[in-house]
Amino acid sequence: MPVDVTAADMERLDTLVTTRRRIRRGTPLYSRGDRFTALYAIRSGFFKTRVTTNDGREQVTGFQMAGEIMGLDGIVSDLHTCDALALEDAEVCEMPYERIEDLSREVPALQTHVHKIMSREIVREHGVMLLLGSMRAEERVASFLLNLLQRLHARGFSEAELVLRMTREEIGSYLGLTLETVSRTFSRFAEERLIEVRHRHVRILDGRGLEAIVASANGR
Repeated sequence: MPVDVTAADMERLDTLVTTRRRIRRGTPLYSRGDRFTALYAIRSGFFKTRVTTNDGREQVTGFQMAGEIMGLDGIVSDLHTCDALALEDAEVCEMPYERIEDLSREVPALQTHVHKIMSREIVREHGVMLLLGSMRAEERVASFLLNLLQRLHARGFSEAELVLRMTREEIGSYLGLTLETVSRTFSRFAEERLIEVRHRHVRILDGRGLEAIVASANGR
């Protein structure tokens, strides 16, 4: 929610959240083709979004965490264009989109905030396109880890440690890499003392080293 609002407007914004929903691990928050009615603020937990190709293959399109908004894909056509599945038990706050539109006309700061959220998603999608279009495997994995760490740190988590809620196969699907390539890259990073890996726990030992790998892609 925007912070530059009056106490009275904040009380009105509080009415946006109509319900809180608990989503069990492995179950969908919404599915492709479902009617779009609301945006969802993730209160706790971790999600992935995916699309399924005509031959049945799954393509992961993003990972979302507590503090982020889901459901923006449905605004254009009034139908959701992807599946959103919980990677762990989660809770979301449901905000009916009609209510958001009504309040946006009354509280300009809310409208600006929603536009910023949409812009951030566009920038993120452009980043993924760059990732898949021009980076080598090690550059993609380094960029993924740094981005995930940055997003977690912005929400109060460690600057150097993270727990991967997704599988390496899901990371590969998102980055356009095979499971074997992702595992091999993690092992290489560990051997070079860039990271330390224990199952799904990853500790960043040399953040500047990872940044240098990503910078080498940008410099080509």
